Amino acid sequence: MNFIISGKNLDVTDGLRSAVQEKLGKLSRYFTDETEIIVTLSVEKERQKIEVTIPVKGNIIRSEQVSNDMYVSIDLVEEVIERQLRRYKNKIVDKKQGGANFQKAYVEKEYEDEENIKISRTKRFDVKPMYPEDACVQMELLGHSFFVFVNAETDQVNVVYKRKGNTYGLIEPEY
Repeated sequence: MNFIISGKNLDVTDGLRSAVQEKLGKLSRYFTDETEIIVTLSVEKERQKIEVTIPVKGNIIRSEQVSNDMYVSIDLVEEVIERQLRRYKNKIVDKKQGGANFQKAYVEKEYEDEENIKISRTKRFDVKPMYPEDACVQMELLGHSFFVFVNAETDQVNVVYKRKGNTYGLIEPEY
């Protein structure tokens, strides 16, 4: 596995680099040697954050963990990614992909879903064209963290969502 390790507001020391490679190196039983693991370490006030992104054909495996100790965050992120891989193996390793980026033993082993995905509620609502800024206001009025709407500028279904730091994001389809 190829590690790409960078830091934000933090110098990546040899100790941190080796801790990341040692802990996330345990994931090598799932991935091929060519797989890239993108790791970003950052510090914001007392928060020690690690973000791990593993692009695999057709999917992205990602986890972000925060604690007051970077080494604890590194431990947490490895556990979460491993659990994700076991839980969603059958969904991630689609037969059409041929298991690209994944070890053969991982692709062939059957894992039981630890929890089934269950849709517990379906909502239906009138979708009317509006501008993204208006959709943000509507989202705030409803007290939701996202809002689906038809963009009045593009006539396409979009989603606005609340981000950390009281900012907003817009998701638009790409054709």
